[in-house]
Amino acid sequence: MQTALERSRSRTGIALICAGVACLAVNDALVKTLTDGYAPVQILFLRNLIALPPALMIALAFGGKAALLSRRPLAHLVRGGFWTCAAVLYFIGLRHLELAEATALVFAAPVFIIALSSLLLGESVGWRRWSAGLVGFAGVLIVVRPGSETFQVVALFPVGTALFYALLMIGSRWVHPAENVWTLMLYLVGAGALLSGIFSPFFWTPIRPGDIWLFAGIAAAGTAGMTLITQAFRFAPASIVAHFEYTGLLWATLLGWLIWNEIPDFMTFIGAGIIVLSGIFIIYREGRAGN
Repeated sequence: MQTALERSRSRTGIALICAGVACLAVNDALVKTLTDGYAPVQILFLRNLIALPPALMIALAFGGKAALLSRRPLAHLVRGGFWTCAAVLYFIGLRHLELAEATALVFAAPVFIIALSSLLLGESVGWRRWSAGLVGFAGVLIVVRPGSETFQVVALFPVGTALFYALLMIGSRWVHPAENVWTLMLYLVGAGALLSGIFSPFFWTPIRPGDIWLFAGIAAAGTAGMTLITQAFRFAPASIVAHFEYTGLLWATLLGWLIWNEIPDFMTFIGAGIIVLSGIFIIYREGRAGN
């Protein structure tokens, strides 16, 4: 039984992750409005560049000067590479797909985490989690529908995002265990700014004055979202709060409908539901394994 303090912290964690996921949905919607006029790598560079000073202040406020130092900076650079690839692929997908469809496909990340944990880390993965992973992959196939008339090659880009996001999560094992979450956040933003900044001059488009607030909004919403989600996992167990990451699909559907009049078709809803249920089961099994 949970104590009153544990219940209070759990409620706080749930509220934080729901707010954080909503911020990330707004971030995605703002990115989608910019993808017609700017290259994904330029959007990512400006997002990270604007977000870097707030990320630095947040790291100092919560982690102190120790948050600025890393014992394994190369690990952060590799993770930054994974995140850059994940973001660029996702932004490409957002340009061509409905917001809810792209969001649903990214939720396939737990499927790849299972496979990569076994292949790269040598972890033992039971048949239940493998089965849930395969069911989740079936949900991906239902959304993408390869071989059908509705199949779009660009639907594979968010799937690639899920793969690189899984690599990003696996890559956290390479970071020194003494480093805190604020160091990870700061170095991820910094590495993303560095790597996207290398390539963005080749795709640069002059920024229209009216779009400056959109770039600022992406930086604010993205940084706020990641900070709130990070805090949620500090307040409550992952087995409780992680389920609420899937509220992002509700926000994506609502924003897609309000802004672009996007209404996912029936098969997309079915596939998304299967992906979400498989992800929830995987989180549940992880929680059981940790007890």
